[in-house]
Amino acid sequence: MGGQPGFWDLDERYERLSAAGDPLEKFSAIIPWTVFEKPLAKALKRSDGSKGGRPPYPAVLMFKILVLQALYNTNRH
Repeated sequence: MGGQPGFWDLDERYERLSAAGDPLEKFSAIIPWTVFEKPLAKALKRSDGSKGGRPPYPAVLMFKILVLQALYNTNRH
């Protein structure tokens, strides 16, 4: 199948990224992200979900995205 990734190609790509020094792995090793869970939950005050709808993304994940945007300036217009 020309050009289509195989079943194990993603794992191999992750292994190559790790070997090359993946910056996301370095961030995870340095920054204790779980410390931010309670302050973010308190600041966001999300609903309990009783009215239905799609569940929100985890607050720590969104915080990580904001940190990466600030560091790498990916929020260009």
